[in-house]
Amino acid sequence: MKVIDKIQSLANEGKTAFSFEFFPPKTEDGVDNLFERMDRMVAHGPTFCDITWGAGGSTADLTLDIASRMQNVVCVESMMHLTCTNMPVEKIDHALETIKGNGIQNVLALRGDPPHGHDKFVKVEGGFGCALDLVNHVRSKYGDYFGITVAGYPEAHPDVIGENGLASDEAYQSDLEYLKRKVDAGADLIVTQLFYDTDVFLKFVNDCRQIGIKCPIVPGIMPINNYKGFLRMTGFCKTKIPAEVMAALEPIQDNEEAVKAYGIHLGTEMCRKILAYGTKSLHLYTLNMEKSALAILMNLGMIDESKISRSLPWRRPANVFRTKEDVRPIFWANRPKSYISRTKGWEDFPQGRWGDSRSASYGALTDHQFSRPRARDKKLQQEWVVPLKSVEDIQEKFKELCLGNLKTSPWSELDGLQPETKIINEELVKINSKGFLTINSQPSVNAERSDSSTVGWGGPGGYVYQKAYLEFFCSKEKLDAVVEKCKSLPSITYIAVNKGDNWVSNTAQSDVNAVTWGVFPGKEIIQPTIVDPASFKVWKDEAFETWSRSWANLYPETDPSRNLLEEVKNSYYLVSLVENDYINGNIFTVFADL
Repeated sequence: MKVIDKIQSLANEGKTAFSFEFFPPKTEDGVDNLFERMDRMVAHGPTFCDITWGAGGSTADLTLDIASRMQNVVCVESMMHLTCTNMPVEKIDHALETIKGNGIQNVLALRGDPPHGHDKFVKVEGGFGCALDLVNHVRSKYGDYFGITVAGYPEAHPDVIGENGLASDEAYQSDLEYLKRKVDAGADLIVTQLFYDTDVFLKFVNDCRQIGIKCPIVPGIMPINNYKGFLRMTGFCKTKIPAEVMAALEPIQDNEEAVKAYGIHLGTEMCRKILAYGTKSLHLYTLNMEKSALAILMNLGMIDESKISRSLPWRRPANVFRTKEDVRPIFWANRPKSYISRTKGWEDFPQGRWGDSRSASYGALTDHQFSRPRARDKKLQQEWVVPLKSVEDIQEKFKELCLGNLKTSPWSELDGLQPETKIINEELVKINSKGFLTINSQPSVNAERSDSSTVGWGGPGGYVYQKAYLEFFCSKEKLDAVVEKCKSLPSITYIAVNKGDNWVSNTAQSDVNAVTWGVFPGKEIIQPTIVDPASFKVWKDEAFETWSRSWANLYPETDPSRNLLEEVKNSYYLVSLVENDYINGNIFTVFADL
């Protein structure tokens, strides 16, 4: 979706949009850390996030990769910076085709900084010399597909700011007229350069309106995180620093925490003044840091860390091709990135109901589904690599997870227990002690308010429902006991399969069972998670392979613990269990006497 449409939609509802900017880190670990930070920040519902294009086009490939992952894995509306620096038109079109193919509809068109080794901008052969040319090219070749954002400079472009820190009236006016030409050429949004004098920004907005620029103008806010970095950035951008800001910073310049606290205070007050003027959107330059940006938004009452809302039980991708997707099998609930990877080749996505089986079109299981950030690998090593002498030792690790003593799980991309799991974790500990090794679960829910902090989703004013669900590994002997017990529990349905595809079930393979649904004012019933036997057959390969790829392989090849884990993988069954009576049923009755 275009960012301009989202901003205008929020404005029509009387709401203020906010967004974050990130830049490509220099190291692989830095990229991993950035995505962890993005995940946390995106949970607060930014209207969009953008990723910069490195100086001189130095991070072009990484920017393209990060933008795609932001849109499709982090699931946030993404805007990619695109510059003219060292970019002939063929490379520009390659970048645009790449993001278009990944469902991204937004670009920030910039001239860019001078190429490496040059003091002034140099047009590359076969390329463009200014942002206006880039805007014209995008509109002429791609029509209305892309939303185009351009930069605005409240103090004028740094190139025309003199040694006295000011641009001449003539240069400032020329800069405004050039901005209008970019808008007239097809740009539909302006995001400004950083500033610290709000009066300068407000004058800039008024001057833009006076010459006929009507599109939204979003202020770029950069929180001050440390004194030297602040001076370096404002010096590079030739940004005016109000005397009162310098007077506040100089006495505390060596106290980083005090500088951050002042930066949060200043950013909050700047935003309050800007919002009071009538601005309906804020763009925060995060410098890949989260605390100051989030603190400013909390001070403004725009986010609440204790109330992170969800439109669905899972985060919906921002990819333009998946925007209507609203149904998924529950099996990948803890591995959403893997699910997105295995379904990225689909031409359409289920909406309203699951419909016909799609198992044939799932992507193949590859190394990609088991790749992890190094930091997560380290956590798994610390928490899960212990001597395993018996199955009881394996059960102990699953018990620790259910008790909340572990923050990672080989079967989960998420951190720690999910809020709803804590409702049933005591029961989970009991059944894991009996050898039923749980990897996925949800409690029964009957008409809980949709704004519940534990099970809520879909926004205010609705009610949500869940059938109790358990997914676990167990031995053939224990499975036989479960099957026998279920004969006297008609509301329980189960599916079980081992690595060798031996199948046991009391439900037809074509039966699709909705296990989560919601009722909202003026809408049809939404059922976002289902149990689909055909998809379970696909999922089971990933679930069994996780024993090896994400746990056993952490041990040396000859380690007895590794051999034990492989034995369990090769002999156990994976079981999916549903208690269909979400009002009076108790799924844990199955295990009472086992």
